[in-house]
Amino acid sequence: MPIRPLPSHLIDQIAAGEVVERPASVVKELMENSLDAGARALWLDVEQGGLRRIRLRDDGCGIPRDELPLAVARHATSKIASLADLAAVTSLGFRGEALPSIASVSRLTLTSATAGEGSGWRYRVEGGRAAGAPAPAPHPPGTTVEVCDLFYNVPARRKFLRTEKTEFRHLEQVVQRLALSRLDVGLTLHHNRRQVLRLPAAGGDADFDRRVAAVCGEAFVAQSLRCDESGAGLRLWGWVGLPTFSRAQADLQYFYVNGRMVRDKLVTHAVRQAYQDVLFHGRQPAYVLFLEMDPQGVDVNAHPAKLEVRFREARLVHDFLFRSLQRVLAGARAGAGTAPAEEAVAADGAPASDASPAPASAALGLAAPPPAAARPTPGGVREQLAVYGALAAGAASLPAVPEAAPDMPPLGYALAQLHGIYILAQNAQGLVIVDMHAAHERITYERLKARLAADGITLQPLLVPLTLHVARAEAQRVEDEPALFARLGLELDRSGPEQITVRAVPALLKDGDIERLVRDVLSDVMALGDSARVTDSLHELLATMACHGSVRAHRQLTREEMNALLRDMERTERSGQCNHGRPTWRQFTLDELDRLFQRGQ
Repeated sequence: MPIRPLPSHLIDQIAAGEVVERPASVVKELMENSLDAGARALWLDVEQGGLRRIRLRDDGCGIPRDELPLAVARHATSKIASLADLAAVTSLGFRGEALPSIASVSRLTLTSATAGEGSGWRYRVEGGRAAGAPAPAPHPPGTTVEVCDLFYNVPARRKFLRTEKTEFRHLEQVVQRLALSRLDVGLTLHHNRRQVLRLPAAGGDADFDRRVAAVCGEAFVAQSLRCDESGAGLRLWGWVGLPTFSRAQADLQYFYVNGRMVRDKLVTHAVRQAYQDVLFHGRQPAYVLFLEMDPQGVDVNAHPAKLEVRFREARLVHDFLFRSLQRVLAGARAGAGTAPAEEAVAADGAPASDASPAPASAALGLAAPPPAAARPTPGGVREQLAVYGALAAGAASLPAVPEAAPDMPPLGYALAQLHGIYILAQNAQGLVIVDMHAAHERITYERLKARLAADGITLQPLLVPLTLHVARAEAQRVEDEPALFARLGLELDRSGPEQITVRAVPALLKDGDIERLVRDVLSDVMALGDSARVTDSLHELLATMACHGSVRAHRQLTREEMNALLRDMERTERSGQCNHGRPTWRQFTLDELDRLFQRGQ
């Protein structure tokens, strides 16, 4: 078959295949264009899941009459004028292909007016071909795009669409993601003439919380920590779900880079690493996070649908995200807040933590270590009842339950022990129930980590060095950056073009699967420029040691020992949940107890 140019309408339909997958794709492109046009309010009406009609009106800057045909022409855009603009994209719909692609597979009507014009103008396109010149049409300042009969001229594409209900669910998810990307923009969504979503523009913290709650649920906002961290020219802010407010699926994870919704492996890895100590096995964290950075530091032209980005300083971004989230989550210590027990349940039925946002200063300190004689070491952890006997000395002189509520610490004072498992305590709000083994396990674990961080990683030379065959690029990395691997706790040498030799590993991991550990570290370093595998493995071992060295269930504690444990919980990071992500304590307010016993009814 000879080489020949393709017809223009076929080129348009091929281009449409990159960005127009379903009605939700159309809505995404249209809403991004409206936001780029400076809109402060969007009105979206769809019919039959968007298959029959999608109509979006905005109050943006509008399009002049002479530019309406250009708006649906290929390779025409108002958002890029030079190569420098492409290197620092600050808009959302930067590719300039959305409207012509949509117009090539639908019947599209574009109506717009600019400020100061006496009238608006309407321009119609069917299947990529203009249906006449722009004609006068009444319209307020702004733009309305109406897309009818999507894929009417491409039946092969239309048959792959799902039911109306399914397509609308995808469309609604896109609307919600974009609604979170611009909290200051009002949004109304109608489906088949029924209002589905109405989100007023947010103008302050309380409004921001309401907007997020409308999309993610009130339980998420109630069980999340506010985040606002800055450094190295980066800023991360938003809402971070408490570890025990987790999900079975990754369906409540929203991450934005300079206002653009992205799904990025580097971001996902950094978030998972930050949650590694506190997330229940197999669960997914929930978050709404915004990363602000220099546009030149991120390449957004990496994916046709603009869902993936590339960071020019990937390692810097990864470390900033990890350390910022780690600091925020460290503030979720027991007693930091007293959310009602009846609200402390994740949206999918998972148990949720009762901790609430702690002051920023609370996220910066480590728990005070026990006396040197009782301090556990990584080499051997024993039952810590003796520690609490010593700590109880100061608590013994305190009244069990002081009469004045302001005199009470956050977790109050112990009343009794239930079945040798739970501590019952009274605080200013009401009743506190503590899982004593889970709480002490977290306390012991955090102390072991602090000790490891202070003393550093002790290396154990291998009696018989281990030789591994690896990829040439991995061997080269080992040769080029020995200091990096030394910092990670590994002594590696390149011993051949595709061969390395392991000479020393962390002493605590010498009996583990060294080959697997080294290969995982190499994989991380090649992909991310760094690795937390060694630290993760060490922490996993310390968690096991902490579990065995904590107060066991069915052990009777004195009231003084119980109070000492409560005080330790209040000053230990992440003490709101155990090492496996389960809550360590629950708060029941007096109002809740009154309702339980129908008092005052």
